Amino acid sequence: MKSNKKGKKRQTASTIRPRKPARKSRSISKRSGFFGSFVSIAALCSIWGLAILLAIGVYQATQLPDLSDLEFKKRDIAVSLLDRRGQKYATYGDFYLEPVTFSEIPKFLIEALVATEDRRFFQHWGIDPFSLVRAAVVNLKEGKIKQGGSTLTQQLAKNLFLVFDRSVERKMQELLLAFWLEMSFTKEQILALYLNRVYFGSGVFGLRAAVLYYFGKPVSELRLYEAAMLIGILKAPSKYNPRTNLNIAKKRTAQVLDNMMQAGFLEKNALEKHAKYTVKIKPQLNLQKGTWYFADWIRERAEAYASNVYLNKRVFTTLDPSLQKKAEAALANQLNRVNSDKRLEGAVVVLDATGKVLAMVGGRNYFKSKFNRATQSRRQPGSVFKPVVFLAALSTGLSPETVISDQPLEIGSWRPKNLDGVYRTQVSLRQALQMSYNVATVRLSERIGRDLTIKMAYRLGINSKLDDKPSLALGSSGVSLINMTAAYVAISNGGFPVEPYGISSIVTEKGELIYTRREQTPTPIASSKVIKDMNRMLEDVIVSGTGKKANIGRTAAGKTGTSQDYRDAWFIGYSEGLTVGVWVGRDDNRPMRKITGGSIPAKIWAEFMVNVP
Repeated sequence: MKSNKKGKKRQTASTIRPRKPARKSRSISKRSGFFGSFVSIAALCSIWGLAILLAIGVYQATQLPDLSDLEFKKRDIAVSLLDRRGQKYATYGDFYLEPVTFSEIPKFLIEALVATEDRRFFQHWGIDPFSLVRAAVVNLKEGKIKQGGSTLTQQLAKNLFLVFDRSVERKMQELLLAFWLEMSFTKEQILALYLNRVYFGSGVFGLRAAVLYYFGKPVSELRLYEAAMLIGILKAPSKYNPRTNLNIAKKRTAQVLDNMMQAGFLEKNALEKHAKYTVKIKPQLNLQKGTWYFADWIRERAEAYASNVYLNKRVFTTLDPSLQKKAEAALANQLNRVNSDKRLEGAVVVLDATGKVLAMVGGRNYFKSKFNRATQSRRQPGSVFKPVVFLAALSTGLSPETVISDQPLEIGSWRPKNLDGVYRTQVSLRQALQMSYNVATVRLSERIGRDLTIKMAYRLGINSKLDDKPSLALGSSGVSLINMTAAYVAISNGGFPVEPYGISSIVTEKGELIYTRREQTPTPIASSKVIKDMNRMLEDVIVSGTGKKANIGRTAAGKTGTSQDYRDAWFIGYSEGLTVGVWVGRDDNRPMRKITGGSIPAKIWAEFMVNVP
């Protein structure tokens, strides 16, 4: 029995021992199966991930711009405005010149660029993984974007083809373009392309233009300190602009010089020597505040005349700097002297006998308001429109001595009134214009027919819409100052209408003619006798009429104008070949404090005229 029990135990023991390894093998089998499945899934995901990335890359490659030309990202053309003496007084658009070749670029400028913007430029293939990692570490430590990892090649790709956008799609395109550039061009060519396209602030693109703009010299004369200053601008063109922030630009330049030393391009003793260099920045154009009104007006016309020529341009204008300065001073002096209301605005325009605009002031301060009240505003001219009525009347055969009633008049429900509230029995046309009698003027307009007045206005060059109603004779239809002043030029020059203009010619930067002003041969608006009579009548306005404050001690003619409720005050007059128009009012069209055309506007006109030699 014992032996049997022992046998059972042994049998039990022998059966139990082999079961343990069987359980272990099943566990290993399960683990190996799970690991194999994980590897398979990971490999499958990797393959699909690579396939997706490849598909994205292929798709983005199809979305790239046409790479057959490197001039896709067009810049605004540079337009320089020159006065009648040939002196530049304003510039618009992007300033860029002929591209430089790599051989023209000073070695120290290349070293400054590489040391500051992309130290591993000559080692990488368009993308620098080391720079990306370094930038990521610094940015994580700082908790903000402190450094960028873009290479010069990536920056060039962005400058050539892409618009500013922080999207992943744009970054992918930038990387692909960087690869393409590295495969298509040498490092030297990439550097030359970069320096010819990069932005140096103040609307300046490219190395050659930047050297000329900031230092007034060619690239061949560039000094090391100046090169370091230009490279320093690239990080933040507005902040490190030496024309506007010279001290900050100098600090940035010192950093660039230190970068060159750290990169092994500059010895310490040489660094100390170059750091002491006294840089001379080319001064900016000293443009008067008021001149910008004229410059804006010219710019619009220059674009219309030469918009199909995509080249830098020089626009020769009719601006007379001396007259411009006098016009600005006259307006400012009288407005500041007589009225303390800063809401009061004014404008002045000066034309010669052919329609050349010699000076233009569109407001008290361009930097506070760019609205040009000499050209853009349409205001009621009031009595300065009356000469149009009287000229039309004289053209029908009436004379300055023809008499007309000044008694109260009623046309429908409208009753015109004289400013002084007094009504005369009979007045001559000369007296009616001289003293600016409203009732007599309306009666004259109705007598000859409003259609004749409208036709005469258009023949004089007034291009505003004129309402065919009785108040037309009193200047109820809005006109611009420049347009109304041009109408007076036609009276002053013997009866020949003119079109105000400010552009004499437009040429490319190489001197090739694009546009030139053609001489006009207008038809006289009236007989010489009618024009002489009109001139004498307007002379009487200044000698003994409403324009006495415009008396300058020599022969002059003109007319005052005041719109309803003193909302607008005008004076337009001429003497010795110059016709000057003045307007005073408020931009909100609210009434002024009984300011008439015979007060401040006449004084502005007189101050300007007495200072003209």
